[in-house]
Amino acid sequence: MSGHSKWANIKHKKGASDKKKGKVFSKLAKEIMVAAKEGGGKPEDNPRLRTALASAKSVNMPNVNIERAIKKGSGEISGVNYEELVYEGYGPGGTAVIIECLTDNRNRTASEVRMVLDRNNGNLAGSGAVAWMFKRQAHFVITGEYANEDKLMEVVLDAGADDIEAEDGVAEIWGAPEAFEGIAKALEDAGIETEEGAIIQHPENIVEVKELSIANQTLRLIDQLEDLDDVQAVHSNYEIDAEILEQIEQ
Repeated sequence: MSGHSKWANIKHKKGASDKKKGKVFSKLAKEIMVAAKEGGGKPEDNPRLRTALASAKSVNMPNVNIERAIKKGSGEISGVNYEELVYEGYGPGGTAVIIECLTDNRNRTASEVRMVLDRNNGNLAGSGAVAWMFKRQAHFVITGEYANEDKLMEVVLDAGADDIEAEDGVAEIWGAPEAFEGIAKALEDAGIETEEGAIIQHPENIVEVKELSIANQTLRLIDQLEDLDDVQAVHSNYEIDAEILEQIEQ
């Protein structure tokens, strides 16, 4: 399994994922609202909305939440206007970080992101400083009985998947961004639930973390950034050494 994947390296944190379900739904609702505002509330005419809905369904977001977000975005009911912001920076040990945000107050968001980076031995960088290290890809995470490369290959290969990696009860599916909807539908039709499904920034250059203190700082940084209400997604290129990861998990 590729260590530079978020799931491959910090899946030990996911025991608390249920506690964060509400926050995940809130972030997805924002994306649905923005997509509906930009391209209208009809998924068949709005590719971004279709992708957002596929992401929401992949984590079993309730239909009532989805419908409310679409209505807010399309203006059927009142909602907040969100602005898209992307920050680039560096984390502990020189790791690259991309922080995607949706906000109704850019000053608040900038202040909060900068504060979290400063507190965890990171810093903001200019636009384009680290983006070249990443490539947008469709990404799905499967756990449990279906986390089997051969089984998944039968389901998603014809749907546009480029790569499947499976190990220790966790499988990751990768594909081009435009294949996201097809892969999501193939998994849904096969009755396979996903732990995560999104178009992410996949790192092409990896920084291996071999010091316990740097590893703890890195995990804390990502966790605190993801906890910010205005942050939609955090992408980084760290890979924690296996022995260090074992020490953290103990």
